[in-house]
Amino acid sequence: MESAADIPTVDEAGLPRLPTLRSGLWVLKNTPKDVIAKLNAATVEALGDPAVRKQLEISACRCRQRTKLAPEALGAWQKAEIEKWWPMIKAANVKVD
Repeated sequence: MESAADIPTVDEAGLPRLPTLRSGLWVLKNTPKDVIAKLNAATVEALGDPAVRKQLEISACRCRQRTKLAPEALGAWQKAEIEKWWPMIKAANVKVD
C-alpha cells in the first residue's frame, strides 16, 4: 500500500500464509437474486469511488479485484474457509458460549 510502502508485508516479515482479515456483505439465505444483484452493484460502484478508496486506504484496507467482488466469489471463499477451519475447530472441541 502506498501509505505503508516502507513497512514489510507479512510474507516479507517471515510469516507466510498468515490469514488475513476479509470483509463482506451477507444477506439472509432466501434473499431474492435481483436484490443481491442490486446490493452488489451498489457496493461495487461505491468501492470504485476515488474518495471511498482513499478512505479505505487511510484505514489500511485494500479493495479486492473487481472480479472477486461478485457474490459467487464471496460464497466460494466462505465455503473454502469453512472446509479449511472446521476440522480444526472440531478436533479442538471448540464450543461457543
